[in-house]
Amino acid sequence: MANYTAADIKEIRESTGAGMLDVKKALDEADGDKAKAIELIRVKGLKGIAKREGRTASEGLIAVDVRDSEQGQTGTLVELNSETDFVAKNDKFVALGDEAVAAAVESGASEPAELADTPFGEALTNAGATMGEKILVRRIGRVSGEVVSSYMHRTNKDLPPQVGVLVASDKAGAEVAKDVAMHIAAFSPTYLNRDEVPADIVENERRIAEETAKNEGKPEKALPKIVEGRLNGFFKENCLLDQPFAKDPKVTVGQLVADAGGTVTGFVRFRVGN
Repeated sequence: MANYTAADIKEIRESTGAGMLDVKKALDEADGDKAKAIELIRVKGLKGIAKREGRTASEGLIAVDVRDSEQGQTGTLVELNSETDFVAKNDKFVALGDEAVAAAVESGASEPAELADTPFGEALTNAGATMGEKILVRRIGRVSGEVVSSYMHRTNKDLPPQVGVLVASDKAGAEVAKDVAMHIAAFSPTYLNRDEVPADIVENERRIAEETAKNEGKPEKALPKIVEGRLNGFFKENCLLDQPFAKDPKVTVGQLVADAGGTVTGFVRFRVGN
């Protein structure tokens, strides 16, 4: 029987992100040699990549990068996924998240597939092999503006950031951008303002509001006002600048920014798995 301890198992799990049973099997096969066991985990992981492709990777982290650019500043978010939260909190996985966002910035990639031909592509493949899980970059988000502010939120103190927000604004807007970013993290707006909502979506919401009012038996003369009221409710729910501000619902986010003398020009919000 191979000679190894619980501390050896813990050390290899933390260094590779592999499961406990996989680590034990590797140590047994390596006759207790930790270096050889890690090599076996990696080799077997490489052989198992195809099998992992069909598995679900819904855990992970959000990584962020904000730097100066021609527009003023540009912020980039990357969602890196794993299958389990055990891997997601592994230091090597967290470091891989930093590599992912750096690769996205340096290559200018806007889609995960574009990272395959960068040096990070090989690092991603090797990480999946070593950690024994399906590891993937799910999406890349980017926003530019005079100033870009970021907010990263941990939904669990033991895990890396699960929510990431970028807010682009002018310099005056930057004074309240952090509060706006925290609001976005909590209320997940879909659009910046009403003008960004596609016309077909507005028309569909208007149709639903009208049909609903008719089914409720509302008077024909009152329909236009009712429909507009419900459409305004849709905007307040989905458009950032129309939403009641989280810290003071008596004012909208738009009013908050205007009172600061600023403008918000864009945002990106990622939440792991959503």
